[in-house]
Amino acid sequence: MRRERRSVVAVEWIGAYALLRVTRGSLERGMPGQFFMLEAPGRVLPRPMSLCVARPGELAFLIDPVGPGTRALAELAPGDALAVFGPLGNGFRLDVRRPLLVGGGIGIAPLPYLSEALDRPPAVLGFRSDHHAEAAVLVPNAEIVIDPMFVTDVLTTDRDVLACGPEPMLEAVRSLVPDAQLAWEAPMACGYGACYGCVVEIDGALERLCVEGPVLCAS
Repeated sequence: MRRERRSVVAVEWIGAYALLRVTRGSLERGMPGQFFMLEAPGRVLPRPMSLCVARPGELAFLIDPVGPGTRALAELAPGDALAVFGPLGNGFRLDVRRPLLVGGGIGIAPLPYLSEALDRPPAVLGFRSDHHAEAAVLVPNAEIVIDPMFVTDVLTTDRDVLACGPEPMLEAVRSLVPDAQLAWEAPMACGYGACYGCVVEIDGALERLCVEGPVLCAS
């Protein structure tokens, strides 16, 4: 686990999202579902981002520019420097026999790396619009659903489900597949359990998503 100053290789826009590509240096890729803290120049707090794509010499992160921090990351230019800290947290278990990847919106971010690790299993991805759904190009073998449809409308429940997305989607998935692996989302300030800013209550237990998660078993 290292914190390094890395350089931006490129920012590629894919529909509504920005794929931020940075030099890898000596950073480890980690496991699918783990995350990195990215700090743009001039920003006070870093932002947690799942590793989306690992290329030779590069790490890439899918950014949804919805706030000042994420917009600052999406507006970086080639050659700009940023602080990268990670990998952090617990990722997905890969000892599954019949995987099905499920993602919602920016929750698809860890799925390209996960898909590569699991040899491109089928996936179901949900988006709010066709423009957002352009990001599905990053996930092979994906079935796409657009609002007002839900991923649970087409979810196959006889597979090992690995999912990431907004909390309502994850709650719906685990109601259908109790043993699913779910990557939960929450704001994070430190990324290593010191600030308790990412604590969520799951089944009556308080979990720090940066330490116990972000991937948790649903049951």
